Amino acid sequence: MNKLRLALYIGIAAVCLLGFIFPYQHPHFWWQKIPVFDAVFGFAGCIAIILFAKTLGHFWLTRDEDYYD
Repeated sequence: MNKLRLALYIGIAAVCLLGFIFPYQHPHFWWQKIPVFDAVFGFAGCIAIILFAKTLGHFWLTRDEDYYD
């Protein structure tokens, strides 16, 4: 498991490094001028979806153990 985690961290670092080395040549929007913005925005979006789903599941989907009694 530690080798897999290390490979994941190396992959993330490589993608971020490549984002700094090869930026957009002709950005159309202001956020495309920021290096690695897409990766950071995607990661933040994934974290937000996970937290929203866990919160929704905790407060709306789960029931008490004696719900059907």
